[in-house]
Parts: sequence; C-alpha cells; structure tokens
Amino acid sequence: MTAVFNTSPLIFLGRLGYLEKTLSLFQMVAIPKKVIKEISVKDDEANEKVLKIKNHSNVNFGLATKLVKLYKALNERLGQGESEAIALAVELNADVVILDDFAARKAAMELGLKVKGTLGIIKKLLEENKIKIEDINKLYETLKKIGFRVRREIFKNIFESSVSTCN
Repeated sequence: MTAVFNTSPLIFLGRLGYLEKTLSLFQMVAIPKKVIKEISVKDDEANEKVLKIKNHSNVNFGLATKLVKLYKALNERLGQGESEAIALAVELNADVVILDDFAARKAAMELGLKVKGTLGIIKKLLEENKIKIEDINKLYETLKKIGFRVRREIFKNIFESSVSTCN
C-alpha cells in the first residue's frame, strides 16, 4: 500500500509521537518536495521528527511530481504542499493521499483518490493495536493543545467505536 503525505498530518502525527508507527501502516510512503519545504520553514520538534524518518526503508523523501500542469492547476486554489501531494498521488497511482484540509480532500476525491486524514490514521493505528488510547477525551484535548482543529461531534463519530465514549 502506497501513501502520499501532506504537511499537516506529518506535523500532527509527529507531535503526538505517532509518526514512526504510522510508517508501518504502508509499504511505501511518499513525501513530496514541497511538503518538505513547508515543514522546513519552522525549525521545531515536528521538523526534526519528519527529517528523522528520511532514511526509513519505506520512505521516499522529497519527491517532485512530473505532473506539472496538474500541480499548477491545483495550486491555483490549494497550497503548494497539498497540490504536490495530490499530483504525486495521481502520478504514483497511490492507494491513499493523507490530507487534512477540506478543500484539498475534496479536490483529491474529485480526481478519484482515496483520502485519509490525521484522525483516520490515528484510528487505523488503534485498530491495528499499534497505539493504545485509554481516554478519548484526553486525546481530543491533546489534539486541541497541539493546534489540531476538529469539531467534537466529528471527533466523537470517528472514535466512538474505537475507545471509551467521548462526552
């Protein structure tokens, strides 16, 4: 299974300490060149964690899409990282593209791509017993603290069958 990642899921999974475990969900992980550029803007812990996975055996780091026309068309309404992640996912015929932004997710689905986001990855990690979460409310609060924005109702719908109920 091949996955192409955008910037924000890498950052949030890194901040949660789930990035290394996320790599084990896929045979191949592609991280676009524009995504690396966006992450490298800030010299922080998230940047360090993403750079740390560079030499992982299943990670293709800093790939540039050859679908320049598609990239440019997407970039008229999306960010550079999102545009390249989507174009690269099309080019590689990836199984999934990992995006959080609603407009980017919509654009990817319109191109026939399967989309997951940060929460979908966390749920998959839970289902495959790669992580344990005792209290879903604490996860929600942690996500808020690290800057992840999601309505509680959406969060609850995603996780209510995975862990104890969310109030």
